[in-house]
Amino acid sequence: MVAYLIRRLINAVLTLLVVTLVTFGIFFMVPKLTGSDPALLYIGKQADSVALEGIRTKMGLNDPILVQYGKFLKGIVAGRDYANGPDVQHCDAPCLGYSFKTEQEVTPLLFDSLPVTLNLAIGAAILWLLGGVLAGVISALRKGTLSDRFVMTLALLGVSLPIYFTGLLSKQIFVYWLGWIPEGSYVPFVENPGEWFIQLLLPWITLAFLFAATYARLTRANMLETLGEDYIRTARAKGLRERTVIGKHALRSGLTPIVTVFGLDLGVLLGGALLTENVFNLRGLGYQAYAAIKGNDLPVILGVTLLAAFFIVIANLIVDLVYSAIDPRVRLG
Repeated sequence: MVAYLIRRLINAVLTLLVVTLVTFGIFFMVPKLTGSDPALLYIGKQADSVALEGIRTKMGLNDPILVQYGKFLKGIVAGRDYANGPDVQHCDAPCLGYSFKTEQEVTPLLFDSLPVTLNLAIGAAILWLLGGVLAGVISALRKGTLSDRFVMTLALLGVSLPIYFTGLLSKQIFVYWLGWIPEGSYVPFVENPGEWFIQLLLPWITLAFLFAATYARLTRANMLETLGEDYIRTARAKGLRERTVIGKHALRSGLTPIVTVFGLDLGVLLGGALLTENVFNLRGLGYQAYAAIKGNDLPVILGVTLLAAFFIVIANLIVDLVYSAIDPRVRLG
């Protein structure tokens, strides 16, 4: 088990290094190849040549791309100094640089937005996991019935309808027409738990509807396959209660693929639910990414991308560890 854990940790670290190298190269090498100057994005197109050269020196944009990448990695691990003559700015680790538009440090900007995304992603994940699995089990146990067709129709709608449509539609109905949910913005849990819950309820449901549809279909398919196995028939032949057969034997085996999908989906969402956050005006990582894309703010886009990659790699590592606990054969891989 220890050797398996060490291998997975090494793979996770190497994957993050490759992601940072590729992402940094795309954001800072490709503009040079296309004739663009990142310094112009930082200081504006009306700047004179002296100011541009000062920014290039301060940000290290004149260095070879590998040297820039080395300084970037050092900034993440140990912090970094940005110097232009006597003007020195220190960026504490993990340093992801400064915003081109606001000149703020990227790391505090992202960390301030992270709680919003965490609350949105975790709340929606609980809803879609419970709702999707429950719907899939009911559909599998009542295959071919009206309830099965109803659940699968809802699942098809959930997969087909984009989040910006269902989000805006639900907002129009429950906020503006019915008035059940007041219009507002995100409120931290520690300030007002009731308001926090009310403002996140609709985004949770909307986002969960999208993912629960996939989980319902996947659970149904896995359950139908598992219910046809010999050991399920043997368990029933022994006289075990149907609840025990379904809950202890069929559901446990049928949920194994769900672990992989859930881990990756949650990892992606923790990197920012861009559409959902913009529809409901939640100032999370997705909202910051959208604003940075509109403003060509490369350091912020790079920071969100790397943070999303970190969550995905960590989620994949956790899934591997869970698999090793569930199935000892995985430890040999």
